[in-house]
Amino acid sequence: MTNQGKSLSKIGILIILVMFSILLSMGFGTAELGYQKVWQCLTDECQRPIYQTILWDIRFPRVLMGFLAGFALAAAGALMQNVTRNPLADPYLFGIVAGAGLGATLSGLLPQHLQAISLPLAAFIGALFAVSIVVVVLMGNNWRRVEHLLLAGVAVSFLLSAFTSFILYFGEAFASNRVIFWMMGSLARADYYALSWVIPVICICLILALVFARQLDALLLSDESARTLGVNVDKLRLLALIVCAAMTAVIVSYCGGIGFVGLMIPHIVRPFFGLTTAKLLLSSGLVGGCFLIWVDVVARTIVPGQEIPIGVITSVIGSLFFLFIMRKV
Repeated sequence: MTNQGKSLSKIGILIILVMFSILLSMGFGTAELGYQKVWQCLTDECQRPIYQTILWDIRFPRVLMGFLAGFALAAAGALMQNVTRNPLADPYLFGIVAGAGLGATLSGLLPQHLQAISLPLAAFIGALFAVSIVVVVLMGNNWRRVEHLLLAGVAVSFLLSAFTSFILYFGEAFASNRVIFWMMGSLARADYYALSWVIPVICICLILALVFARQLDALLLSDESARTLGVNVDKLRLLALIVCAAMTAVIVSYCGGIGFVGLMIPHIVRPFFGLTTAKLLLSSGLVGGCFLIWVDVVARTIVPGQEIPIGVITSVIGSLFFLFIMRKV
């Protein structure tokens, strides 16, 4: 079997694993349905209408959002690491979470009946605002140096976080707690309306990345080598970073801050699928989606009657993972 055939078979196995994860995870939650009831509802034989409501109106959108969030964050992380040739690059280094947090905090100043729409919209605008600041700062010669990109993202993140903390300090306690919990990361806001925004953005960004996969692979060598192959390095890198920013921003706007997925998953996947962009993006996305599905299951079942912020769990796992990697190295 050729290398391409092996890669396709591995991708097929990951797709099957994702499908099983989606089906199995829908049986977990505050209301324990069990796999038999889930299967009955999937085959239109639900014994009670409430099971149908729980499964299709609550569980399925949340599980699908978990998969899409993990897919987008892991794929964005893999793309950013390839584009910058930095294994520690992460989409959150743009200051995206800090920008989204500032937008969400400002939305809390609006009337209560508008916040269901204003919070994700303001978070999305805030995330793109943070990216815009980074890009504007780096326009010119600094744009050609990858380390400047990362440092500018960190600086913007601290700046916007300071504004957020200032507003929260003087804000109303209940609204501040709501924003703080949202910034920790949660899939509780998942519904079909949210999916109608998330799915198109992720699909368009993924298609763009795959269309330019060959040119992106050239960046793995060096900027000079890519230019000799006819690649416009500056425009291609800008396009790739915009794709990463858009995918991350739309996830953060509905799910809050979910750290370490984009940093950790590509490291796990790369030894099995290699460095080439197309295979790495798809495999990282599928593994990241499957990972976040089960992290969310843990978040809503480990403490009876309560939900742990999903970003807390991913941060603990990610931190331990990299401490282990540093120990081995």
